[in-house]
Amino acid sequence: MLVIKGLTKTFRTDGDRQEFTAISDISLDIEQGEFVSIIGPSGAGKSTLLEIMCGLSGPTSGTVSVDGHAIVEPSSEIGIVFQEDATFPWLTSQQNVEFGLEFCGVKDKHERATRAEEMLRVVGLGGFEHYYPRQLSGGMRQRVNLARVLASVPRVILLDEPFGSLDEQTRLSVGDELLEIWRKTGPTFILVTHSLQEAALMSDRIVVLRSRPGAIQEIVNNPLPRPRSSGQLGTPEFSDLVGHLWRALKAGTPR
Repeated sequence: MLVIKGLTKTFRTDGDRQEFTAISDISLDIEQGEFVSIIGPSGAGKSTLLEIMCGLSGPTSGTVSVDGHAIVEPSSEIGIVFQEDATFPWLTSQQNVEFGLEFCGVKDKHERATRAEEMLRVVGLGGFEHYYPRQLSGGMRQRVNLARVLASVPRVILLDEPFGSLDEQTRLSVGDELLEIWRKTGPTFILVTHSLQEAALMSDRIVVLRSRPGAIQEIVNNPLPRPRSSGQLGTPEFSDLVGHLWRALKAGTPR
């Protein structure tokens, strides 16, 4: 469904006299409804890859397409949740989600309200529709961001370290909730994370990038059965997978 073919991104620096290649010749096919995580050392171009995938940045060469249609600019087919809190502090949870729908062209106010309420319930924020971001925890604000993306019904949702600022306990709890949301809603999820446990817990496949320039080191098929939850942490199978990811990550890290 989502096809990445030969992606390379080169930046020019120092008055265009020098070049820096962030990612090089990345190719990947992702199926509808699949959950894929991307891990890699700092400087492997993970965020650069996501920016190209959602049309915020263009590649130097290569293509990204959904069902054969090239992604060359932001599209309703692909939503993205960033690490930074992107809620508007002067809008309630409900209004934040409705704003996203209005931006996507949903003109009917009743439809916007209904879809916003539904998505807030899906992400576990039923009853918090009229709360402002300052009244919510960091994890709850990220769920508002996710609800805003889900409400527009994208085919693909990109997650760029969305829970990186949360403490470990909250992160695991929100991770369990995200798996349940993915199960209920069915879009393709692509998660960039520095957490090997998070990647192992959530993904069907884990793409391990190496750096300088960023390229695919290994693609790991997750052997753990579904459904999954944080209760599997510490099992021998889970520990073996995390250990494998750590070795692959080290192999792709420059010394």
